[in-house]
Amino acid sequence: QVQVVESGGGLVQIGGSLRLSCAVSGRIFMIYEMAWYRQAPGNERELVAQVSSGGMKKYGDSVKGRFTISRDNANNTGHLQMNNLKPEDTAVYYCNAEVSTMPTLAYLEVRGQGTLVTVSS
Repeated sequence: QVQVVESGGGLVQIGGSLRLSCAVSGRIFMIYEMAWYRQAPGNERELVAQVSSGGMKKYGDSVKGRFTISRDNANNTGHLQMNNLKPEDTAVYYCNAEVSTMPTLAYLEVRGQGTLVTVSS
C-alpha cells in the first residue's frame, strides 16, 4: 500500500511564506510525477505545480514566480515553497504522486489528505 502525507500548512500573514512537504511511503519502485493541487471552499480543484521524475516543472499561472516545487528522489519526498502569500492562496493543498509499485510495477496514483493553508488579511 502506498501512502502520501502532507505537512507544513498553517496560518500565515499576507506576504509571508510557508513550506509544504509531501512524504510518499510504501512498496514503491519509482515515483513519476509529483504534483500539488489546491481547493478552496466553493472552488474547483486547481493545479498549483508539478514536477516530473526528470525534474521538469510546471506551475499554475496564479503562483508563477512565487511558488517553487522540488523533490528529493532519494527520500521519496516533495516540497512546495510558497512565498509572498496572498489571501487567494487560502485553500487545502493536496500532494499527488504517480508511482509504480513493487513487486508488479503496477501504476498507481495516490493523493494525500491535504494540509490547510490560511493566509490572513
